[in-house]
Amino acid sequence: MTLIALNKPFQMMSQFSAHPSRATLADCVDVPGVYPAGRLDADSEGLLLLTDDGALQTRIADPKHKLAKTYLAQVEGMPDDAALARLRAGVDLGDFRTLPATVRVVDTPAWLWDRDPPIRYRAAIPTTWVELQIREGKNRQVRRMTAAVGFPTLRLIRVAIGNLSLPDLGLMPGQWCETDVRTLGLPTMASHVRGAIQVPRRR
Repeated sequence: MTLIALNKPFQMMSQFSAHPSRATLADCVDVPGVYPAGRLDADSEGLLLLTDDGALQTRIADPKHKLAKTYLAQVEGMPDDAALARLRAGVDLGDFRTLPATVRVVDTPAWLWDRDPPIRYRAAIPTTWVELQIREGKNRQVRRMTAAVGFPTLRLIRVAIGNLSLPDLGLMPGQWCETDVRTLGLPTMASHVRGAIQVPRRR
């Protein structure tokens, strides 16, 4: 069983098959037989897990297992207490209502890399970093949540899946490493064990 942690760059597709205009996972990861456990939209960045184990893929990707995913969202404006309270309580997005989320405003992380290209700068409108932890992982859920409370997301980074944290791994965009499934914090997956975290690699 192989489990790979990748820092997916902005505008990269979460697929190995060729895309006519964008980079794909094949441009970073040269390990045969692995596939994404879940996905990140092309305009989102950060932690993406890949595995060759179908049962593990399901445990990571399927929302019914409630494996927490943590995101950093750079939003337009400065969310007030009322907006944060709505996110924490769950937001009605029309087709579904989100579960309560863990949400807090944070400073710009010291470890954060620059995005290329950067977000559009607007002198009259400040931006704020918000950390959100959710468990559903619906399509574009975080972006829809912040927009629904009046603060559109300008940049979105997935920083953790379960207990596996991108800052702890020290991966820059396009880098990956093989990791131990036990770091995810899945209590019933003790049989899925592989060696310690290895040195990040870039193709």
